[in-house]
Amino acid sequence: MKRKKETKTPEKAAMPQDMKLSKKAGRRNMKRVLAYLLAYKARIAGGLLLKIVGTVAELVLPVIMAYMIDEVAPTGNTLALWLWGAGMLICAVAALVGNVAANRMASKVARDTTERLRTDLFSKSLSLSARQIDEVTLPSLVSRLSSDTYNVHNMIGMMQRLGVRAPILLVGGVAMTFVIDPVLALVLLVSVPFLTLIVILVSKKGIGLYTRLQRSVDGMVRKVRDDYTGIRVIKALSKTEYEGESFKEINERVVHDETKAGVTMGITNPLMTGVLNLGMAAVIFVGAYRVAGGAAKVGEIIAFTSFFTIILNAVISVSRIFVNFSKGGASAARIGAILQMPEELLPEKTEKESDAYIRFDDVSFSYGGAAALEHISFSLKKGESLGVIGATGSGKSTLVSLLLRFYDADSGGVFVDGRDVRSYDKEELRRKFGVVFQTDFLMAASVRENIDFERGLDYAAITTAAGYARASGFIEEHGGYDSLLTARGANFSGGQKQRLLIARALAASPEILVLDDSSSALDYKTDAGLRKTLIENLSGTTVIMIAQRISSVRFADKILVLDQGRAVGFGSDAELTENCPAYREIYASQHEEELSAGKGAAYAEE
Repeated sequence: MKRKKETKTPEKAAMPQDMKLSKKAGRRNMKRVLAYLLAYKARIAGGLLLKIVGTVAELVLPVIMAYMIDEVAPTGNTLALWLWGAGMLICAVAALVGNVAANRMASKVARDTTERLRTDLFSKSLSLSARQIDEVTLPSLVSRLSSDTYNVHNMIGMMQRLGVRAPILLVGGVAMTFVIDPVLALVLLVSVPFLTLIVILVSKKGIGLYTRLQRSVDGMVRKVRDDYTGIRVIKALSKTEYEGESFKEINERVVHDETKAGVTMGITNPLMTGVLNLGMAAVIFVGAYRVAGGAAKVGEIIAFTSFFTIILNAVISVSRIFVNFSKGGASAARIGAILQMPEELLPEKTEKESDAYIRFDDVSFSYGGAAALEHISFSLKKGESLGVIGATGSGKSTLVSLLLRFYDADSGGVFVDGRDVRSYDKEELRRKFGVVFQTDFLMAASVRENIDFERGLDYAAITTAAGYARASGFIEEHGGYDSLLTARGANFSGGQKQRLLIARALAASPEILVLDDSSSALDYKTDAGLRKTLIENLSGTTVIMIAQRISSVRFADKILVLDQGRAVGFGSDAELTENCPAYREIYASQHEEELSAGKGAAYAEE
C-alpha cells in the first residue's frame, strides 16, 4: 500500500527545540545520563573483571583442543588426554560462572541506574515551568519516562554484558588465529576493512532514525491519551470509526519510522556475517591446500574454524550492541535534554510593592502568538471577592496562571499580599492558594484522600470543607469519607465531582480561593447555596471566581469583564449594569436564555 504523503501538523511545526539538538548537544545530554553509572563504578569494575576472566577462558578452549588433536592424541598417552580434558572442563566452568555472575551484576547496575534516572526525570518533569511543559509537550514527557528509559536500561545492560565480551572475543579470536596460522589469519583479516566500512556507514544514520521514531511514538501517545480521556464523548457521537482511522494514520507513521530504523540497523548483522562467511570460505580453500602440502595440521584447521565461530558470534554481538547503542543513545539524548533544562520562575529581587492585597498592574501576556491578555489592571483588598466573566478564550484562565506564577507576565506586574509574585519562592506563593482549575482531576482513592491530597489534614478540616462545599450529603449517600472513587471519579456526577474539588481547595483554609469555572455542572439552587456559604464562612478569604454564568459572579465585590484579552469593565454588579455595555449584553442574553428555559424564577432569586 502506498503511504500517504505526510502533512506538516502544527505539532511538527512547533517542534520542541530539544528535538532539534545538534550532534554535539546530543552527545552532551547522553554523557549526562551515562554519568549516573559513576555511582556503581565498583560493581561495574567487578563485573567487567569476571567477564574478562570468563571470556579469556572461552578463548583458551580451542587452543587446548588443537593441542590434544595434533600433539597428545598421536602419542596414545591416555593420562595426558584426561589431564588436558580436565583443563578444558575447568576453562568451560570458569567461562560459565564468570559470564553468569557478570551478567547478574550488569542487570543490577542497569536496574538501579534506570530506577534513579526515572525518579530524577519524573521529579524534573514536575519542576518544569508551564512554558517548558508547553514546549516539550506532555505526551513527549510520558514517552521519555517510559519507552526512552526502557531503551537506556537495555543499552546499559547490553553494554556491560556484551560491550566487553564481544570485543575481547573478536580481538582475541583474531589474535589466536595469527598464533595458529598467520597465513590463514591474513586471509581472514582481509574482511576487516569491509566490516569497519559497514559500521561507519550505518552509524551515521542510526541515532537520527531512532530519534525520529521516538517523535512518532510521542504523537501516538498524545493520540491515545486524548482518545482514552474522551472515550465517552467519542462513543456518544459515534466517532469510533473516525478516531480509528485517525489512529491508523498515526500508527502507520510509527510503523514506517520503525521499519526504516529497523531495516537500516538490521542490515548490519547480515552484511557483517556475509563478509565473514566469504572470508571463511577463502580460509577453508587456502587451508585445504596447506594441509595437503603439510604446511598446516588438521587440529589447527579445526581450532581455526572454532575461532571463526567465536569471531562470527562476536561480530553478531557487536551488531546487536550497535543497534541498542543507537536506540539507547537517541533516548539518552532525549532524557538528558529534559534533565539539563534550567529551572525557571526562580525568586527574583524586586523593589516594587503594592498597598492592595492582589493587584494586576498593566499586565500583558501571550503564549508566543496573539496576546492572551493586554494591559490588565485592577486591585483587591484582603477578604474581597472578584468575579471574572467573559467569552471563551477571553483570557480568564490565563489570569489565574499569572497569579499563581505558572507563567511570568510579558510586561507589567502581578502582586499578592503586596509583593511581586516574582519575589516569592514558588511553594511559599502557592501555599496561599486553594484552587479548583477548569480541568481538574480526582484520584482513584477514597473521598478523604481526594480532599486531603497528601497534605496531612485532620478529619475535622476535611468534613468542614465538605460542608462548605455542600458535599456532605452525597458523600454520606456514597458510603462516607472512606468510600472509593473510580478512575477520574466516574462513579460521581459532574456536579458532585466539582463540589469535591471545591472541598479540596477549601480544606487547607487558604488565604486566596480561586474557582476557575468550577460551578458549571451545578444546578442553580446548589450554585446559589454554595455562594451563600462562601459569603457567610469565608469573610477573611479573598475569593476569585471565574465563570461563564453571570449569576455565579454577581455576588462578588468586584467584577472584571474580559473581551479578547482586554478588560472592558471593572466594578460592582450595579456599576457594571449602569456603565458597561458588554456586561449588560451578557446579562440580557443569559437572562433571556434562563427565562426561555423556564428558570426565570430561580434567576430572579439571585
